[in-house]
Amino acid sequence: MRYRSVGKTGIKVSEIGFGCWTMGGPNWSTANGQPIGWADVNEEDVLQGIKTGLDAGVNHWDNADVYGNGRAERLLGNCFRKLGVKRADQVIATKVGHFKGTAVFAYEPVNIRHQCEQSLRNLQTDVIDIYYFHHGTFVGPTIAGPERDYLHEAADTMHALVREGKVRAIGQSAYTEEDFERVVPVVKPDVLQNKANMRYDLFIRTGGRVPKLMEKFGCSFVGFGPLDQGILLDKFDPENPPKFAEGDYRNNRKDMLPEALRALKPKMATLKQRFGSSVPDLSSAACRFVLAHPHVCSTIPGFRNASQAACNVRGADAPPMTEADVEFCHALFA
Repeated sequence: MRYRSVGKTGIKVSEIGFGCWTMGGPNWSTANGQPIGWADVNEEDVLQGIKTGLDAGVNHWDNADVYGNGRAERLLGNCFRKLGVKRADQVIATKVGHFKGTAVFAYEPVNIRHQCEQSLRNLQTDVIDIYYFHHGTFVGPTIAGPERDYLHEAADTMHALVREGKVRAIGQSAYTEEDFERVVPVVKPDVLQNKANMRYDLFIRTGGRVPKLMEKFGCSFVGFGPLDQGILLDKFDPENPPKFAEGDYRNNRKDMLPEALRALKPKMATLKQRFGSSVPDLSSAACRFVLAHPHVCSTIPGFRNASQAACNVRGADAPPMTEADVEFCHALFA
């Protein structure tokens, strides 16, 4: 396993970290009732998956308060305790923004502080190594009703948590280039996060708006979804499309429909010819593709068990992807 720095913080994370969204199990949005979780998980399976990651050198664990509404955080904390993990050796990230509890808006300063304290308790720790704003929409309602822009006071609250020793580094996740460009100069985060994989590389491709922003402000990037939720492992049969449990986010993905999977098959066949046809081979290529881009410090595939964890770390000791291979992938999925 190799390690990279997070911005200018001095924190070093494993190139391959583990995303903890799946650990939250089924969940639904309180706003519209749409599924925002995953199929239920077996806690012993998760424990063995975490152990597999630790044995491979993984030290970066990406969580959020909304993953199972705290369940994923609690499960990670419990697994670390059972495994006797030395806390100082691990980098725990979590997020605030999508789970508002009883607040009117999740980015109210008082709610940020409340959620920070709850995450600390859930994770059984006294400091969050990387604390993210989970999205870039800072305009929201007030108790009185009218909307307001919470950006500056939310950013001030986050920096206060750093000064108080409850947070080590600040992260910003967002879903559009415009959100990143508006928010980063105010929040001044150490690291950005969004989806990054062979099929979707908007935020990491050299010359793009977000890489230019990272260059200007000294940010690193964490890319989630390197395997595109299994799509880039070619694990789904378009003639027998996947069926997901209630509360599983993938029920909403059009990319999981037969016609989309069928259209992808020729590209996956070409990818296999270059990198190998096994699931571990494809996982390695997918992670190394993301890591080949400037500013990326870590990529964070999800996992549910030891087998998936072992697949995730397959690329940890492999040589970095060459520039020719990166361009091949860009061209293939353009």
